[in-house]
Amino acid sequence: MASSSVRSATACVAALASLALPASSQVIQVRSVPVASGDQFLVLPSSTLGMGGVTLAVDDSLADPWSNPAQGVFVAEAALLGAPTLYGISEGGGSGRTLPVAGLFRGGRWFGGAALALQQIDNTTARDEWIWTRPVVWFDDTPRLSDASNRNLYVHGLVGARLGDGPWSLGLGLSAASLDAVDGVDLLYANAQAIRQSGTTGDVRLGLYRNAARDRLGLVVLHDRVSMTHDVTYVDIVWDSPTLTPRARERVEVNQDRTRTWGAQVTYDRSLAAPGWRLGTLATVNRKSHPEIPNYEIQNIPRDPGTTWAYEVGVGVSRERGLTAFGLDVVLQPIRSDTWQEADAAVKTASGALIPKGGRTIENDFFFTNVILRTGFAYAAGPATVQAGVEVRSYDYTLEQRDNVAVTFRDQDETWMEWSPSLGAALRLSDVELRYTARLTTGTGRPGIAPTAQAAAAREALADFIVAPEGPLTLQDATVATHQLSVRIPIR
Repeated sequence: MASSSVRSATACVAALASLALPASSQVIQVRSVPVASGDQFLVLPSSTLGMGGVTLAVDDSLADPWSNPAQGVFVAEAALLGAPTLYGISEGGGSGRTLPVAGLFRGGRWFGGAALALQQIDNTTARDEWIWTRPVVWFDDTPRLSDASNRNLYVHGLVGARLGDGPWSLGLGLSAASLDAVDGVDLLYANAQAIRQSGTTGDVRLGLYRNAARDRLGLVVLHDRVSMTHDVTYVDIVWDSPTLTPRARERVEVNQDRTRTWGAQVTYDRSLAAPGWRLGTLATVNRKSHPEIPNYEIQNIPRDPGTTWAYEVGVGVSRERGLTAFGLDVVLQPIRSDTWQEADAAVKTASGALIPKGGRTIENDFFFTNVILRTGFAYAAGPATVQAGVEVRSYDYTLEQRDNVAVTFRDQDETWMEWSPSLGAALRLSDVELRYTARLTTGTGRPGIAPTAQAAAAREALADFIVAPEGPLTLQDATVATHQLSVRIPIR
């Protein structure tokens, strides 16, 4: 471990590891960079996506059973579902296409469902391959097939039953994914020649639900695993001695990205005395362990362990009156993450002390205070419904970093906001239900690091090495446009 890299390291919490999960509120995202990652994990339909995704006091008949499998008790009849989804990222940020098919069934006390989704991820087109050969630099912007397009496969399943004749139901949900790409990861290796991703995710959740006359209570416990490998290829320019002839040399760096999450969530909603009004609340806790964190180039994350405690509390209200429906969610996410780097061998500090092998050379403490607001409305006229809404996510964190080798301390504050307005329309016919949703997300993009005098000096002194930059985040804006068309066909 080069000491120069240790001194210039700026750690963040595996920014995209938490994205490699089925979309659900039980797994809390931890993001320290505003990467434009698209809607890759929007692989199942939602009936409230057009309303900004409000969910705390509004029922989502399509998505709720996959979030809490015990809510499959609300499946009224067996049905087949499909939800082709397309998204694209501006500024050459890539795109994705997903085709999921799903089925839900209900019979007596028992209920269940299964889903399969195939996905194609087209990587960013902004990366040019270059090789320096005597005496010119050659650019090749023709991507190799394995670099330009990747396939992901997702499977989901749930089964449950009503418990006796009472209001309680119990459900078990399983999901897994085989991933050749997680969108946005390539933006965190800015100087890489090529990036090959591979890995799997798995999720097991047990749900319990109580459906009473005026109030409802939901409980979920889960375990989630993310295991990804990034084979990152760099091209270094070396000078042959004694002629000083420049020569390109490839090297491959293997980065492991592993996160293990245990979580629990409690939800409660109740009809209020005012006609049509409903109040909903939730409380979530996640304990994430990060056995291995990638050495992302943008902040040179230490590849040693880390832990995260993430909490989420929220309250929502809704009103249904006549032909209109309205929903509002307010969610607060306090998160604490600790990562560190361990010494490969005993190292002496600037003060003369000795850090033994396995001791912590760098310690990073993250304190997040994220806020999420969702609001939307719907208007139904006969068989047709129109929806509109917006989701706003505010990310705010402080990083406190202690370099135990250089005996220095620094802190860094970062904040950004992501806006996601959405529009939706649904048409219910006797034998089919069609639903279309469009969503636009702004506030993300291509993150970088603003230069500082210290970082510039380090690059000058170590021109033959990829040195982790140090400084505040910068952002080249990009927008994500998403379209989803869902089809529900009852089986009678």
